[in-house]
Amino acid sequence: MSIARSSVIAAAALLALSGTALAQARPDGAPRNIVIVHGALADASGWRAVHDILSNDGFHVTIVQEPLTSLADDIEATKRAIDQQTGPVVLVGHSYGGSVITDAGADPKVKALVYVAALQPDAGEASGQLLSKFAAPNDAMRAAANRATTDKYLFLPPAKFRENFAADVSPSDAQFMADSQQPVAEKAFGARVSAAAWRTKPSYAILTTQDHMVSPQLQRWMYQRSGAKVTEVNASHAVFVSQPAVVVQVIETAANPTN
Repeated sequence: MSIARSSVIAAAALLALSGTALAQARPDGAPRNIVIVHGALADASGWRAVHDILSNDGFHVTIVQEPLTSLADDIEATKRAIDQQTGPVVLVGHSYGGSVITDAGADPKVKALVYVAALQPDAGEASGQLLSKFAAPNDAMRAAANRATTDKYLFLPPAKFRENFAADVSPSDAQFMADSQQPVAEKAFGARVSAAAWRTKPSYAILTTQDHMVSPQLQRWMYQRSGAKVTEVNASHAVFVSQPAVVVQVIETAANPTN
């Protein structure tokens, strides 16, 4: 390799590193790190549009690929992602991911929490306990439970996925989400969170009024209890796919609360 080529590669690497540093640290101390935790019956791939907008706006984005094998495993996966960040973090959770960030968000790096059509339990509460408080339209989670695998992992039948999870997403995108959905261990919904980070940290919430997975009534009840700053959106459970710009706006508000 020539000296000139080596110099170009080294310069490019330094530029990339400096860009990451700028994204992770600001003189005013506002978070530039966004850690996103996807929900059950999904994976990280659906967050591409949100990731790209945030990245273009100068944020450093990490999307946790949870195993969905247990609540404890998912919390640990999220904590590992938080540990990798330099500087303060905004922690985002969708659906069941809200239970994960409620516990993992106790980390001192986490400065704000964003709940996207998400569960928001108190300490000692379980995801399934909350879901049973208000039945979601179509009772989609019951349908998933009825299709549990022999080792008790829940999934939505692909033919029913769009109407329950992503009614406002294009048929092709909804089909991809159905085909790439990640089953979740039934026991994850029975596990109780040990901490409620929203009790000591600011929380923001996106309430999806056309949600067939997490009841809008339940969302409103949880977010009123916590005092979260709520943005109501006429969207399905897959709002992060159908309206990524709205989701980004709430995340960026959490990162820059004085703006």
